[in-house]
Amino acid sequence: MAKRDYYEVLGLKRGASADEIKKAYRQKAKDLHPDRNKDNPDAERLFKEAGEAYDVLKDPEKKAAYDRFGHAAFEGGMGGGGPRPGGGGFSGQGDFSSAFSDVFDDLFGDFMGGGRGGGGRQRAARGADLRYNLRVTLEEAYSGLQKTIKVTSAVACDACDGSGAEGGAQPTTCPTCSGMGKVRAQQGFFTVERTCPTCGGLGQIVKNPCKACQGQGRVPKERALSVNIPAGVETGTRIRLSGEGEAGMRGGPPGDLYIFIEVAPHDIFEREETNLFCRVPVSMTKAALGGDIEVPTIDGGRARVSIPAGSQTGRRMRLRGKGMPALRGGARGDMMIELVVETPVNLTPRQKELLREFEALSEDNNPKSKSFFSSVRSFWDSMKS
Repeated sequence: MAKRDYYEVLGLKRGASADEIKKAYRQKAKDLHPDRNKDNPDAERLFKEAGEAYDVLKDPEKKAAYDRFGHAAFEGGMGGGGPRPGGGGFSGQGDFSSAFSDVFDDLFGDFMGGGRGGGGRQRAARGADLRYNLRVTLEEAYSGLQKTIKVTSAVACDACDGSGAEGGAQPTTCPTCSGMGKVRAQQGFFTVERTCPTCGGLGQIVKNPCKACQGQGRVPKERALSVNIPAGVETGTRIRLSGEGEAGMRGGPPGDLYIFIEVAPHDIFEREETNLFCRVPVSMTKAALGGDIEVPTIDGGRARVSIPAGSQTGRRMRLRGKGMPALRGGARGDMMIELVVETPVNLTPRQKELLREFEALSEDNNPKSKSFFSSVRSFWDSMKS
């Protein structure tokens, strides 16, 4: 029986890209797997046929030879770039396993709990990154500061210089995985790759573990670190200290330390990006007559603000450049003064008398009240009619 065209087997057109070939084979492998087609006697044959096609088309040299000579490229050594000397394009269990392993992670990666080892020696495990939450005041965020923090983390063991072996001896190659960190097992059509149970994926073992660190190559220790907090930080700002995380296993590179900033709420100022807002209470007479007031600024200074006569609650005045600095340079924000007109309380009899006298004389001094109640009367009149 003549072999079918490999592109036809995978449902592709000639000239398909490597990604298209891999995607097509992945779908075919799912659809044709014998375990999912127990009632189809041709499933196993078609499944192997798809694997044979993929084994050729995934390799640029084999694919180029096949595109030029077809199946003849792998018969009698023709084409020079065949699958291997003296063999066809796909002959035997080993070739099928090799083809399917290229997409095995895409199909069953979650089951296996991670990617493939890549076929090379495992590097010493990198240390974990650490997080440190740092709370600063608004004044500190304004000016910036140098702060010392204490962090407890795993550091390289001094007794074994981080090797994990007694006396600083070097670990030896794991005999189970030959230093690969992975072991393979044949299960039917599949070659299953797992983390080596002997060395835990490190590719090395310690025959005589260090007593100080029990062979880990690291021990817990509290460290004092100096952190530069730049001016302009805000809640959510992240500062990275490279190499200040946990030490790696058995001499592996350290992780990083991430400082997450939280700016504490302030009693006087509210912050919105680089702008500051300050609600300032003023007396009823000050708002009516106008005048000057002093307000605080975030740098500890004072600013004089002139209140126009007749100011109402909610009126805002801007102090340019009196806000927060931008984190990465640029102009400072502004400070917004918002007036809150305060109604007097605990009046004396004389004050009440004066206010009643003032009210009798102020009919034309409250334009908004006059306009509102005029609209109310019109509304009631329209409802009656």
